[in-house]
Amino acid sequence: MNKTNRIISIAKNTIETESKAIANLAHLVNEEFAGAVEYIFHSEGRVIVTGIGKSANIATKIVATLNSTGTPAIFMHAADAIHGDLGTIQHDDTVICISKSGNTPEIKVLVPLIKAAQNKLIAITGNTESFLGQQADFVLNAYVEKEACPNNLAPTTSTTAQLVIGDALAMCLLDLKGFSSKDFARFHPGGSLGKQLYLRVSNLTSLNEKPQVAPDTDVKQVIVEISEKMLGVTAVIENDKIVGIITDGDLRRMLTKADTFAGLTAKDIMTNNPKVINNNAMAVEAMEMMEKFGITQIIAEEDGKYSGIVHIHNLTKEGII
Repeated sequence: MNKTNRIISIAKNTIETESKAIANLAHLVNEEFAGAVEYIFHSEGRVIVTGIGKSANIATKIVATLNSTGTPAIFMHAADAIHGDLGTIQHDDTVICISKSGNTPEIKVLVPLIKAAQNKLIAITGNTESFLGQQADFVLNAYVEKEACPNNLAPTTSTTAQLVIGDALAMCLLDLKGFSSKDFARFHPGGSLGKQLYLRVSNLTSLNEKPQVAPDTDVKQVIVEISEKMLGVTAVIENDKIVGIITDGDLRRMLTKADTFAGLTAKDIMTNNPKVINNNAMAVEAMEMMEKFGITQIIAEEDGKYSGIVHIHNLTKEGII
């Protein structure tokens, strides 16, 4: 087997080994898992997630997921906990301890201290009969048959399983809390994801000029309006109502059809019944409309009145596209 084929084979085997282990986790979820979720849901404290080695890395990700979906959580390294960080845990906090074996020296020191403080202990472990499994109030079974590592040593499948159990826990809590996309936006105000959830059309129209002409405006003035407002478009307004739109493309088509534009007005070249979006709609809706109709600008209105223009460049600049 050549090097390329060997690499592909190893990669496939790794993915297949881990995917089978993940699929098996579904059969390990039971009433004890549900009990752990309900306890956290009704708890007035935070969730402290701890582990050692690679399990500690997984713990930090689970903490991030819990925090971003409405469950306050803090990471506490198991080794640091027994050297001063145990004060992180407050009276009402729930502790999740992650360990494949459940028998590491640090875990054996830490667990009795948590129990002595009368905090509820949830174990995520691949060995339910371990010291951790026996001492925990709730045991979430993360058993895997083998690691993806050919030597069955490097934490691979086991850490993936721990991560999936953490995600399942977080999603159950999200559902119980009724955590909505609006809540998600509050916790993710930055980046393109957050902007898709909170940025509105009005936030974009307020950044732009507001080009408009009347139906009887001569074409020369239409060209001036489009050029000065630099959006490649103008709305055609009559009695405060949007009656049409004129784009750069409309002007080019006009020039190919007429030898002169003398005597032409906006109503002669405008597109009737233009695509319009509500000024209070989400910006991502404007993007979807532009993609659907193959346009680069869209008119916004509010209470039946012209509000402005959203340009595809606005969406690009804000990271929506």
